[in-house]
Order: sequence, then structure tokens, then C-alpha cells
Amino acid sequence: MSLLEVKNLSFTYGIGTAFEKQAVKDVSLNIEQGEFIGIIGHTGSGKSTFIQTLNGLIKPTSGTVLLDGKDIWSDPKKIRRVRFKVGMVFQYPEYQLFEETVEKDIAFGPKNMGLKENEIKERVKIAARFVDLKPELLKKSPFELSGGEKRRAAIAGVIAMDPDILILDEPTAGLDPRGRDVLLSQIYAYHKSKNNTVLLVSHSMEDISRIADKILVMNKGSMFAFDETKKIFSKGEEIEKIGLQIPQITKIMIGLSKKGYNLPTDIYSVERAVFEIMKLRGKKLEEKASI
Repeated sequence: MSLLEVKNLSFTYGIGTAFEKQAVKDVSLNIEQGEFIGIIGHTGSGKSTFIQTLNGLIKPTSGTVLLDGKDIWSDPKKIRRVRFKVGMVFQYPEYQLFEETVEKDIAFGPKNMGLKENEIKERVKIAARFVDLKPELLKKSPFELSGGEKRRAAIAGVIAMDPDILILDEPTAGLDPRGRDVLLSQIYAYHKSKNNTVLLVSHSMEDISRIADKILVMNKGSMFAFDETKKIFSKGEEIEKIGLQIPQITKIMIGLSKKGYNLPTDIYSVERAVFEIMKLRGKKLEEKASI
């Protein structure tokens, strides 16, 4: 049984008004325990609407979301429990900080779960460690932190609830390249340590390709593709046709293949590209030697 199953899910804004718009159209997919899923698509492709249906922030117009085999809307009174199991980190989460101290902000979710004080403190400590927030920062006001520290504190607040599924909507938006790399590394380390399921929304195929097991490509509200990362990049040219940028190294390998070099086009890392080119070069040298 899948951890999360989506069946024929659709959502329409403003039904019956002049502003009616279908944001998500008939999406179906299964997500297993421990998978790291990247979600990519243009602005307006339905990414954010889709992920908000997964923890009950938005109720689908049609279709179902099954968590551990149970429709999350089977009992609307219990939808709050779903949000503890499926944690959501929104874009620019630092704007959601509001408590007197960083420690209280991180503790807010666990406290609402009704946990005991000693468990709350332990969860705060563990969550802060995952995002590399130093203990001395926990006593500060969140508004005294740097931009990157605020982002990490907000993410820690969701991690502290220990969700089965962690969803992050553009967590690196607005960060410089180093800050982006550090945050992605921390998210990936958290995922590997907890073996939980992570869904990460991003505009950057480069970022997604480095850490995702599978990629969901959204286009105009529909699921354009959902597959293992390697298989997604074997469709690099199709992805470019819908206006998404594939990693530069994938473009290079596609270009070389078109020029007659016998190279795979599902490559998205420089290391593997070098390996394949050197392997091809070795074959050509062997062919020359045998002449």
C-alpha cells in the first residue's frame, strides 16, 4: 500500500464566477514511504495548489487523497490530524515567524499536538540541529536572525512535528547560491536520517536533479510526467518544449548525441557525463588499436 495516493484529483477556483479557473486537472499518482519527490513546473502550472490538497489545506473539487489508504476528507473534523502527518513549509516561511523567541516558534507545532513539555523540548533541540541553528540562537527573537537563519527556523518548526511527509514549496527562493546549496543539503540530510517522505517544489531542475528519487513535472495544471529522475531526463527535449530548463549538462549530452556521438541523453550530473565520455573515448581508442 502506498503512503500517499492521489486519484483523479482536480481543483477549480471560483466555481460559478467570472474568475473560474481549473488549477489542477485529473492528477493521479502514488508516493511510497521514504521517497524524495521533486515537483517542477512554471508559475501557474498548479504546483502550489496541488501540494495544498495533500494535507487538506484545500479540499479537491473532485478526486481523492489517500493517506495510509484512508481518504483524508472521510472525516472533516479530523483534518487537523492530517496536517500533523503531512507537514507543509510555504514559500518564504520566515514571514510566518511570530513568537517571542526562536525556541517558542519551533515549539509551536509540537505544543499544538498536545505533547508533554520534555518531549517538546527534545523535538525543538533535534529540529534545530537538523537545520544547523546554534543553541544560542534559540533564545533570540526570530526577528533578530539573518534571512537564512529565519528560513531555517521556520523549517525547523515543521520538522519538530516529525511529519511522515514533509512538503516544501520553493524553500530556496530568494537565497544566494551558497545559502541555497546549504539548505538543500540540510533537507537531504534530514530525509536520509529520518527515512521519511519529502516533496520539494522548485523552479530549478538543476537543484531537483541532485537530490530527487523521482520528479513530477506539472504543465498547465496537468501531470506532464512522473517518473524516476533518470527517466525524466531521458525526455529532456520534451521537457524543454513545454518551456522548462533542463540541466546544462543534459543539454550538452543531447547536443553531442545529435552530432553522432553514441552517448546517453538521460544524464544530469557532470560526474556521470565525464564517465560516459571517457568510456566512449576508451572504446574509440580500442577500435583504432585493432585496425
